[in-house]
Amino acid sequence: MAATEVDSKVKTKLLSMWNNVKYGWTVKMKTNFSKESPVWLLGQCYLKKSEYPLERASEALEPVGTGSQVSLAMDATNFENTIEEFKRDFMSRLWLTYRREFPILNGSTFTTDCGWGCMLRSGQMMLAQALVCHFLGREWRWRPEQSTDESSHRMIIKWFGDQPTPESPFSIHKLVLLSASTGKRAGDWYGPSSVAHLLCQAMERASEDPNSKLNQVAVYVAQDCAVYMQDVENACCTPDGRRKALILLVPLRLGADKLNPVYAPCLTSLLTLDTCIGVIGGRPRHSLYFIGYQDDKLIHLDPHYCQETVDVEGNEKFPLTSFHCTSPRKMLLSKMDPSCCVGFYFPDKESLTDFMETIQQDKIKKRFLFRIFVIPNQNMDYPMFLFCEGSGKDLQQGIEVVEGLLPSSSRFGHESVEDDLFECEEFELLH
Repeated sequence: MAATEVDSKVKTKLLSMWNNVKYGWTVKMKTNFSKESPVWLLGQCYLKKSEYPLERASEALEPVGTGSQVSLAMDATNFENTIEEFKRDFMSRLWLTYRREFPILNGSTFTTDCGWGCMLRSGQMMLAQALVCHFLGREWRWRPEQSTDESSHRMIIKWFGDQPTPESPFSIHKLVLLSASTGKRAGDWYGPSSVAHLLCQAMERASEDPNSKLNQVAVYVAQDCAVYMQDVENACCTPDGRRKALILLVPLRLGADKLNPVYAPCLTSLLTLDTCIGVIGGRPRHSLYFIGYQDDKLIHLDPHYCQETVDVEGNEKFPLTSFHCTSPRKMLLSKMDPSCCVGFYFPDKESLTDFMETIQQDKIKKRFLFRIFVIPNQNMDYPMFLFCEGSGKDLQQGIEVVEGLLPSSSRFGHESVEDDLFECEEFELLH
C-alpha cells in the first residue's frame, strides 16, 4: 500500500474520531421526555396514559393535526401508546450518516463526507422515509430479531449505499456527480433547496429504467414557495396511463437571520400529519433531519456520526444496525435555522386531494395550520407556501410577455416582475 494512501486513511480516521467527539457521539447521551405532554413522530402521537389525563391531552392536542390526524388525536386508544413504542418507531427510521473509506468521490480525492455532507445525508434520510412509506408502509417497524420484510428493507438501504454504481441511485456519489452541473463539488456546502433539486434529478434518472421499482414514484420540488398543480399532475402521470406516488418537497425560508416565531406552531403542526415525511434544516452550518417534537423541542436524526462504510453490494446480508439510531435527540425549536425543506408523501391522487380538501376546512383554518398553506382566493397571513392551478412554465412565459411590453424605463430595475408578484425571499444556503 502506497505511503500516501496510508496517510490519507490515517487522516480520515483522525477526522472521524474528532468529529464524533465534537458532536457527542463518544459518550452515551440520554434524552429525557416529559411525562406531561404528548410526543409526536411523523403523524403518530405517543403518550404515557397513566401520567396524562385524556381530558388534558385533548386540550393540548386540539390546535394540531388535520383530517385523520385530528381524529387520531381525539381517539382514546391512541393514548395507550408508550414511550417504548415511540422509541421503536424512532429506531425504525433509516439513519444515514457520515461515512468513511468509501470509493473516491467523482473529481476529488475524498473518501469521506465527514465535515461537509450533512445536508446531503439529511436529504437522503427524508427521501428514504418516503420510500419506506411506499414500499413498507408507515406502520412498519424494524425488529432485528425478525426477518419479515427484510428484502424490501435492504433494497431501500442499498439505493443509498456509498458506491458509484447504478444499484445505488441516491448514493452520495450520485448526488455529488449531479451537483457538478451547478458548479458544486465534493467538499462544498449544500443547502436544503439545492439538495431537494438533487433528489428530484436523481429520482428522474433512476425512473428511466423500466425495470426499476423506483418508476412507481415521482419527486416534485415547489418553485418559489408555490406548488403548481398541473406540474404535479405531469410529474405523476406516465405515458401508459399509470399514476406514480408523489414525494413533494418544499424549500422554505421562514425568517431573516433566525426563525420567525410565527412559524413555530406551523412547523410542529406539520409533524402531526401522517403525510409529512419530515423537515431537513437544522441550525447554521449543522444540518439535521427533524421528524417529531415535544413541547418546544424538535426530535431529530443527526447525520454527524461518522461510521465505516458498509458494503451493500458485495454482501447480500450486510449488517443493518448502523442504519438505525437508538438514541433520539432534541433541539430547541427557536434555534432552528430559517432555511429548511419540508417533505410530504402521497401514495395516490386521492390522498393528495384529501389533503387539499382538509386544509381548506373551516375547522382547520381556526387552528395553526391556517398559516401553513394558501389556496387561491383565500386571504391568509404569513403563508409558508401556496398551491396554484396551472404550470410554473405558463407563469414564467406570462412574466416574459409582460416584461417585453414594458418600456425600458418602466422595468423593475434590478428586481424582476416575478419578485414583485411573489415577494418570496431568496433561499439562503444552510451549511
